[in-house]
Amino acid sequence: MQRITITIEDDLLAEIDAAAKDRGYQNRSEIIRDLARAGLQQSAQEAEPSGQCVAALVYVYDHAARDLSKRLVQTFHGHHDLSLATLHVHLDDDSCMEVTALKGASSEVQHFADHIIAERGVRYGKVVMIPTATGKKKRARKGAHKYD
Repeated sequence: MQRITITIEDDLLAEIDAAAKDRGYQNRSEIIRDLARAGLQQSAQEAEPSGQCVAALVYVYDHAARDLSKRLVQTFHGHHDLSLATLHVHLDDDSCMEVTALKGASSEVQHFADHIIAERGVRYGKVVMIPTATGKKKRARKGAHKYD
């Protein structure tokens, strides 16, 4: 680990300190590392998603919108290889929220998420992607289950 010196405006440092306190960070270094990682990850994804990822797709939609549920189901069935599981929550008389765990090529996951979010009747949507390709070799864990 390297030790560096940086210069930060007073207002920005106050925001960082407040966020660190609110989130329970022990010191500035921890929150700055996490913010830097998040910023780098977002920049990499916005530039051009590549490699494998896991993702959470969260969206709120009008469950009474004409044929929306049917269109969503058809879209998910057409991309069953990306979708791992979905949690469905009834928010009120008009709105439902779904959280779907996705896994696959980043570009395919992003394209799929964009398609779901763009459906007429989907009021809000966001996808959070986490890269999984680290370049590290898989290693056996002590006490891990072995399957044939």
